[in-house]
Amino acid sequence: MKHRIFASMSLLALITVLLSSILMAGVMYRQSLREMQQEVRNSATYVAAGLNLSGQEYLSTVTDASDTNRITLVAGDGTVLFDSVADPKKMDNHLSRSEIAAALRTGHGEAVRLSDTLDTETYYYALQLDNGTVVRVANTVDSVYSKLLDSVPYLVMAIIATFALAVLLANRQTEKIVTPINALDLDDPISNDIYDELSPLVTRIANQKAQIRRQISELKAKREEFAAISENMSEGLVILNAKAAILSMNQSAKRFFGVKDDDFLTKHILTLNRSLELRIAVEETLKGNPSEKTLTVGERHYQLLANPVWVEKSVEGAIVLILDVTEKHMAEQMRREFSANVSHELKTPLTSISGYAEIVMNGLVPPQDIPGAAKRIYTEARRLIALVEDIIQLSQLDENTELAKEPVDLLALSQEIREKLLPEAENRGVTLTVRGEPALIFGTRHILRAMIYNLCDNAIKYNRADGTVDISIAQSPEAAVLTVADTGIGIPYEHQGRVFERFYRVDKSHSRATGGTGLGLSIVKRGAIAHRARVSLESEPNRGTAITLHFPR
Repeated sequence: MKHRIFASMSLLALITVLLSSILMAGVMYRQSLREMQQEVRNSATYVAAGLNLSGQEYLSTVTDASDTNRITLVAGDGTVLFDSVADPKKMDNHLSRSEIAAALRTGHGEAVRLSDTLDTETYYYALQLDNGTVVRVANTVDSVYSKLLDSVPYLVMAIIATFALAVLLANRQTEKIVTPINALDLDDPISNDIYDELSPLVTRIANQKAQIRRQISELKAKREEFAAISENMSEGLVILNAKAAILSMNQSAKRFFGVKDDDFLTKHILTLNRSLELRIAVEETLKGNPSEKTLTVGERHYQLLANPVWVEKSVEGAIVLILDVTEKHMAEQMRREFSANVSHELKTPLTSISGYAEIVMNGLVPPQDIPGAAKRIYTEARRLIALVEDIIQLSQLDENTELAKEPVDLLALSQEIREKLLPEAENRGVTLTVRGEPALIFGTRHILRAMIYNLCDNAIKYNRADGTVDISIAQSPEAAVLTVADTGIGIPYEHQGRVFERFYRVDKSHSRATGGTGLGLSIVKRGAIAHRARVSLESEPNRGTAITLHFPR
């Protein structure tokens, strides 16, 4: 800006100096022209006076004295009698010359025209003498130009000096103009003491700064809101541009891709994960087609939902949502396994009941064997009822409905279950004991009964002859603890992580012989979840098993 102002002022000064010089030269030219014309008129007056006094002989004296003016003597009929430059005999008749004609008519005349003899623009002045002749004095305009050219060096020096002074003043004035502008406080434009001409600009800058601050504040609030939402999402969120480069990624997505720092920004998403499903999803989405894929990483299952971002009918990016559907996948798998297992478990006793009933109905059983067949039908029916009851109980627990709760004493409930299972324990040669102290918890009685019953029932069924099952209850300020320990066959280490799954059996043949449904420990696990209890298992093959329930106070 400073250079432009300086250049403009310097150019203006130069133009001003040049125009002034041209005007000055024009004034000097007219002044010199007037002086030359006046000098010619004066010379003509002197020559005319001399001729009137001395006659034509006077011309020789005047011609020798003058080396600038041309003197011509013309008779009344236009004949040239004398000329100081050319031969009079060779000259044309001058009666038609305007200055001669005017002098013969009025006594004097003047004219400016191109001279045929001198071939240059010439000023003529003529006076009529007493004897009727006309004397004419002439001088060329070149003499004026010569005087003007003589003054050119001085004029050029004046131009240079004036322009230099103008440049110096322009520089100082530029500094004076620009300094307040450079000193503007743009952080607080209104506080500046500035030129009136700049007030609209400064006011507009202040308004724009206020608007920018508001927009930045709004953008910051929206960014923080977006960050708060995206960073607390359990789903992974990735924003891509049109070239599949990463623009943003939340914490869940970082964990999925295994990145910590922000060095992934502007990188292609496939540099973080090169799976075929992700590549297909991104490619389809950037073509404008929403895509949904399932990706398996190790033992985890993820669902990829990719949608294009449209800006004026063109795809400018994509939003990829990564959902961890491992639990859903496992639940679906468990549902399928549960359905298959339920079908199998229900079919087995139903087939047995149907078979025995058919042979009894057809009279194929001897009368003495009918009680045995009826007992088998009854046993399988009871097994079927127990299985259905367990399934119903599990379904209730799976629904996560709010169960009615009340204070329950674990010691009294365990003693009640001991009395019920004591005949079976004695029949199998197993000693069943309950020890400990009263421990009140807030829970659902029939669910707690089913949990303790299944633990004790399994401990009896999978025990050895002359074995023991010990139910112990203890309490601390933090929890009430119930432990069912047996001296049975134990659980192999490789199966201990799965014994709480539905219908999972370590030894299917032994389980079938004992009449178990395969749902007992599943009910224990689901019941513990309903009571916010923790289940722990300790077991060693052929040395026994201990399962502990920790009920928080």
